[in-house]
Amino acid sequence: MNHFVEKEWLLEHLEDKNIRIADCRYNLGASEEGYNSYVKDHIPGAVYFHLSKDLSGPVSAHGGRHPLPAIDDLQETFSLAGISEETTVIAYDGGEGSYAARLWWLLNYLGHEKVYILNGGYKAWKNAGYPTNETIPTYLKTEFKVHLNDDIFVSQEEVKTIVESKNADTVIIDSRENKRYLGIEEPIDKKAGHIPGAINKVWTEGFENGRIKSVEEQRKRFQEINRDKQVIVYCGSGVTATPNFIALKMAGYDKVKLYAGSFSDWISYEGNEVSTGKE
Repeated sequence: MNHFVEKEWLLEHLEDKNIRIADCRYNLGASEEGYNSYVKDHIPGAVYFHLSKDLSGPVSAHGGRHPLPAIDDLQETFSLAGISEETTVIAYDGGEGSYAARLWWLLNYLGHEKVYILNGGYKAWKNAGYPTNETIPTYLKTEFKVHLNDDIFVSQEEVKTIVESKNADTVIIDSRENKRYLGIEEPIDKKAGHIPGAINKVWTEGFENGRIKSVEEQRKRFQEINRDKQVIVYCGSGVTATPNFIALKMAGYDKVKLYAGSFSDWISYEGNEVSTGKE
């Protein structure tokens, strides 16, 4: 299962009417940097999706640092971008993979499976000398239809039940860097550590030089996990877990869900325990 396209393929299909290119560049430390970069130059025809404004809802007491947007809001966002059931979406970011993967997951959650990520991102596109421009396009509004795919989503309540029951049929994967998983370092959230019982599979290990690793390499990353088990992925706020979600699907895992609120949502509930060190 290949959820990525190569820059050469996109160059050949740049003028296709049923292709919508989505620029998802973002910087967690400077929220407008991605949009400013988009205004400066982007792949021709690309529309911009802002992680905090378009691909996340308002922050509240629960839901994490990047809560899922309301379904109606997402439907409006994608309709205004001219995305319909016939549209194939090609998402890219700066080459990190995680911001484009967030859009990929959201579209799949809404039942739109015609979405791919540009392998290597905008960096690879520019390094190849491929065309860019400053034109901000507008598209006719479509009717983006929602067919919600709840099979790839898991709530805090469901995760809590799994943790408390020590459900052996479910594997929970923490996608953050090892120091944060172990609770040695926590630069963002109010508590350090991980959800009890979770194992650590750092999301960046699924990439090499900005490109997604092969199916075989992804299988090696997760080889100790039984493919018949339910797998739940999370990170700090539900963004960087999405590349691990895709990597697991590439590796042949059918039962994969995203805990969208992730660790920042988990610790917002006073009664939820946090573990540190190795399990």
